[in-house]
Amino acid sequence: MEPIFLTTERLLLRPFVPSDVTALQAACQDPDISRYTNVPSPYTLEHARTFIEERCVDGWRDDSVYAFGLFSREDGRLVGSMALVRLQLPDPERQAELGYWTAKEARGRGYTVEAAREVIRWAFEDLGVERMEWYAEAGNEGSRAVALKVGFRMEGTMRAKIPYAGTRRDAWVGALLPSDLGLPTPAPYLPYPERG
Repeated sequence: MEPIFLTTERLLLRPFVPSDVTALQAACQDPDISRYTNVPSPYTLEHARTFIEERCVDGWRDDSVYAFGLFSREDGRLVGSMALVRLQLPDPERQAELGYWTAKEARGRGYTVEAAREVIRWAFEDLGVERMEWYAEAGNEGSRAVALKVGFRMEGTMRAKIPYAGTRRDAWVGALLPSDLGLPTPAPYLPYPERG
């Protein structure tokens, strides 16, 4: 897919470009980002260059990852990153996972929720995604709060899902369906009947 741009009231969501290397490297110095994501620590300029010039470009080209930088429309500063990962767009799967982080100085302002709503809308309406998943290490309350605000339903805890620093950590998991937002979906959902 050719990279696209999305906009919200306060944000421009666009693919990262080489001129974003310094801002990306600076944002990723925050230990909370490397603690709860697969961002390396320390995060060097070379890490940022490789991510922007190779991983992001390859992801859009081979439909494996659609990564966006989240930029303030007011002043152009980087406020976070969001991506659709683990893409399975062909029928019958039609699934994706939403991943994100927010720059430390931009947290608590609703930017990530605003961006997530737009990326999810695009995924459901334009890409035909029928199931959006979210994972975070158990205990990552910030990520969980964003997921809940955009409508994800928590489905439980997956044991030993996330490898981190030589250990395996539990992960919270949630999912969002188009029908949760009142949107149509080509494949009808047949939930398992509740048993009393």
